[in-house]
Amino acid sequence: MKQIDIYSLARENIRNLAPYSTARDECQMKIGAFLDANENPIGNGYNRYPDPRQTELKSLISRIKGIPVKNMFIGNGSDEAIDLCFRVFCEPGQDNAVNIAPTYGMYKVAADINNVQMRQVPLGEDFSLPVEALLAACDDKTKLMFVCSPNNPTGNAFPVAQILTLAERFDGMLVVDEAYIDFSSERSLTGYLAEYPNLIVLQTLSKAYGMAALRLGLAFGDPRTMGMFANVKYPYNVSLAAMEKAMGLLRRDVAAEVSVIKSERIRMAEALSKLPRVRKVWPSDANFLLVEVDDARGLYNELLDAQVIVRDRSKVQGCAGCLRITVGTSAENDKVLAVIGGLKPESVVERRAAQVVRKTRETEIEVYVDLDGKGTDGIDTGLKFLDHMLDQIVHHSGIYLTVKAVGDLEVDEHHTMEDVAITLGEALKKALGDKRGIERYGFVLPMDEAQAMVLMDLGGRIEFVWDVEFKREYVGDVPTEMFKHFFRSLGAAMNCNLHISAKGDNDHHIAEGIFKAFARALKTAVRREQFSYSLPSSKGVL
Repeated sequence: MKQIDIYSLARENIRNLAPYSTARDECQMKIGAFLDANENPIGNGYNRYPDPRQTELKSLISRIKGIPVKNMFIGNGSDEAIDLCFRVFCEPGQDNAVNIAPTYGMYKVAADINNVQMRQVPLGEDFSLPVEALLAACDDKTKLMFVCSPNNPTGNAFPVAQILTLAERFDGMLVVDEAYIDFSSERSLTGYLAEYPNLIVLQTLSKAYGMAALRLGLAFGDPRTMGMFANVKYPYNVSLAAMEKAMGLLRRDVAAEVSVIKSERIRMAEALSKLPRVRKVWPSDANFLLVEVDDARGLYNELLDAQVIVRDRSKVQGCAGCLRITVGTSAENDKVLAVIGGLKPESVVERRAAQVVRKTRETEIEVYVDLDGKGTDGIDTGLKFLDHMLDQIVHHSGIYLTVKAVGDLEVDEHHTMEDVAITLGEALKKALGDKRGIERYGFVLPMDEAQAMVLMDLGGRIEFVWDVEFKREYVGDVPTEMFKHFFRSLGAAMNCNLHISAKGDNDHHIAEGIFKAFARALKTAVRREQFSYSLPSSKGVL
């Protein structure tokens, strides 16, 4: 373990600071009447100040990340933690900081705001980390060193061994910004916090976790450092609304989303590298690509005209002629490739995708469908057998589908199944758009000893026929009587003519056959002819 006196690095006034004590800091008891903070006593869910320590949220993040709460700080975006690094450790007008160039611009902005000199050290020509040059730029007034890895805007991650060399040899606080670590093949530096007390690791919930609008940044470090951050921050820096929403979103598995983004990153890099206007695509461990092109500003404007905004980094040190392109959805990426490839954006057939959120007093359902996706799924309805059945739709229809549902399952399964069906149907209908070019009809499927037939017509008429009998009351945790209601609700929400019949000896196989047959029918019906965009109707209207 490296020996370093953290407090000696901090500003004297910060070491001696008596932090503001909030109304809730002064009493840890369970209180019935809150008459201490001059709040409006009429309850609306948000009339009380939030927990200034973010106790529940920190506990959840601790379980996810495997990092003790004492080593954690939660800020209003990572920018708050960046600012606190300067406010805690740097005397304005006296101390300095060192960082790499090019890198995230907020380090320099925060330094300027705090009247701290920022010494910038260029990366190598291949964007490699200049370890010796960074150390040579330091003197006895250098309190902070910033390393963004994976770096923004270059996208590359630096070897952990090189960063640890800096932590070992630098006598100030090393701040490693890991905003994009979830997309990287390099491991996080959080595993070295106990060994290097001068290490501060920044992460965020804005990127991989998809919570940019909530403004939640994370800092991990020595408990003494995190304690000083807590003393200096404003008392209620994270809102209750942000904490509540984050705790709900953190319970979902983001691995599938990260996998899709990484897959699209690979596809984009390969496709871009083949285009005549592209000189180089830099390797990336982040969710964006740095792309050197002919006439960066001109291409930026072309993309803007096509209603696509990217980041022009051509004026940034070391990034001449470069655009930074965030990896978007498949449809968005296709549009970028079309414009850079010299096609008019209107010639690109848009991917058919839609997101629908449905909230009632009993349920909250979120469904995302991409009819031109590749079968990647993330499904959690609270009913394991329904999850299994919806998974069959994903794999047998070839669509991309995510379903997240929270419902009153403690009361009954009815509301959850009905609202999942309605939301899924609305998402499919929305994704289909005007239905030009689709096949419209289709499918029959055997399932072991069972057989299931699903006839589907996406022409817009709503009719439902059900010829299925189950012998058991439940299959798994789903009442068999709910399958009829599920597909009736789904067909109605899709504006779909749906005929379903099935028979067999095993109720599990019958149910599974129905879902698989529905998936295959959907796959056939939504299939789009590449060069035919007419309506599949002799009437010319659906």
